[in-house]
Amino acid sequence: MLGIARPVAFLPSTDLVRAERFFSVVVGLTVLSRSDFACVLDLGGVTLRVTKVDELHPRPFTALGWVVADVRAELSRLHSHGVTALRYPGMDQDDAGVWTAPGGEAIAWFHDPDSNVLSLTQPAAD
Repeated sequence: MLGIARPVAFLPSTDLVRAERFFSVVVGLTVLSRSDFACVLDLGGVTLRVTKVDELHPRPFTALGWVVADVRAELSRLHSHGVTALRYPGMDQDDAGVWTAPGGEAIAWFHDPDSNVLSLTQPAAD
């Protein structure tokens, strides 16, 4: 039954060394294994498999995201590693690049080194 099976998340990368550095050093994930074909990381108890591809056409939507306690603090930490928040026309994002959704969630987006869109979501205050 897949309802109780552990999921695996996948992201493509044209450069596994670069991707491994980003996800381990910048994002803070633990590397579980690496090969010429993939870098496998622990994503909060879920497996993230960053798979080597020869060519990549990144999509404009979020490929992977995290729920965080403080989106601005996490953005600040990422910024210290050279990561910048993405800005989207027509979205009322604050100076840090955070958009507040109608339900009160604070959301920010950023790219990984392969231009996959990643996101951070801070739940709405109760």
